[in-house]
Amino acid sequence: MARPAKAFLPPARSLDATIIPWGKGQQLHRIHDARHAGNSFNPNRKGSAWFSPIFDPGGKTIPTLYAGTTLDCALMETIFHDVPFAPGFKPLSRSTLAGKVHTTFSLIRDLKLIDLSTVALRKLGVDRSHLIGTTKAHYRETRHWAERFYAQFEIAQGLRWTSRQDDRAQAVVFFGTRVKPSDLVVARPPALILVDDLAVAPVLDLAIRLGVVLVD
Repeated sequence: MARPAKAFLPPARSLDATIIPWGKGQQLHRIHDARHAGNSFNPNRKGSAWFSPIFDPGGKTIPTLYAGTTLDCALMETIFHDVPFAPGFKPLSRSTLAGKVHTTFSLIRDLKLIDLSTVALRKLGVDRSHLIGTTKAHYRETRHWAERFYAQFEIAQGLRWTSRQDDRAQAVVFFGTRVKPSDLVVARPPALILVDDLAVAPVLDLAIRLGVVLVD
């Protein structure tokens, strides 16, 4: 049984978050819609993810950009996000990959990110499973955390955590109101991950390792 939503909400008191400089020269991977540039931010008010869509105290959308320090991480946080932790046949429709591209970029400067690693989470007073290890049933609550971070820490430009989907990598989300596209230098232009109805090699390789079968 899922825990009550209130157990996952941020406390009313001020948050004791840790802000770290991070990212200069770091290569990052992003999976996104082909309609958008590799260093553009998503302003969409729709959807449901850990930390998007989110809104400022005035109700305006905060554009966001998700990325990971490995391609596996970027794929696991997006395309393969809902692959079940279960043995046996795990189908995934090729339509999930259609129109999606892989962009590699690097940061030209350190950004001020809220650290959501284990030590920082203990200082903050929240269990990993209640913030960056939740299921989608609690995304509404985790988005409240992001909005509180944004409102309380005006210098914070995003969040960084160890990916739940690929725990060998770091995942980040940047706030588009505080990070410029020019801060992100695209190293490899967006490349389709599904070509002529066939997944490109890194995607197919990860699918095999996950036990996923791509189906029509």
